[in-house]
Amino acid sequence: MADDVRDAISSLWDRINAACLRAGRDPKQIELMAVSKFQPLSAVEEAWNQGLRLFGESRVQEGIEKFASFKEQNPHKEFQIHLIGSLQRNKAKKAADFFDCIQSVDREPLIEELGPLTLGREQPLMVLLEYHTGEASKAGFLDLDSLCRAADKVLSYPALVPLGLMTMAPFTEDEKRLRAAFRSCRMAAEELRKRFGKYAWPCLSMGMSGDFEIAIEEGSTLIRIGTAIFGEQHL
Repeated sequence: MADDVRDAISSLWDRINAACLRAGRDPKQIELMAVSKFQPLSAVEEAWNQGLRLFGESRVQEGIEKFASFKEQNPHKEFQIHLIGSLQRNKAKKAADFFDCIQSVDREPLIEELGPLTLGREQPLMVLLEYHTGEASKAGFLDLDSLCRAADKVLSYPALVPLGLMTMAPFTEDEKRLRAAFRSCRMAAEELRKRFGKYAWPCLSMGMSGDFEIAIEEGSTLIRIGTAIFGEQHL
């Protein structure tokens, strides 16, 4: 497992560097998230040993159970755990108490639920607004107007920090459709910067194992990688 994860991460950085070179970007602009959902703690530890400090979980309880132990083993170490899966309102309190960032903020009622729950945190809760660019079954804000209303709502809570946007691209091998999805998210972020100038909205969480190079070429700053690091998920 250790050698496999090490080689996978090394290969990923080679591909990230190549994508940045094609796009005229600095690889330092790209954050690599290890999507550790359904993976055992031993896999997280291997990614940690290879220098990764950003992890993504899809399920609230799984993330808490896995990383509570990991935090105990690595006290005072700096790393972040993001929730990237859909968040139901009845699990919002647990999520707000534990995660550093919730990337899947996809509707206004969820913002209204999270806002008051963050007031007791030592550090503000970072959030990404999920912008819908994929299939009809995917979640997210559907247009720029709803996105801006959500941004206003986030900014009304002092302990919520609007970090940027996240999107799930269409499940397709059609490069034109993928590029269009990523480009629309980047353009939405640019519009948010115009309308909410003092907030940089620096993070564009776009791209997974099958499409991250295209996402980087279209402006992604954070890629969410599971299979290309750990192999197939352990269900």
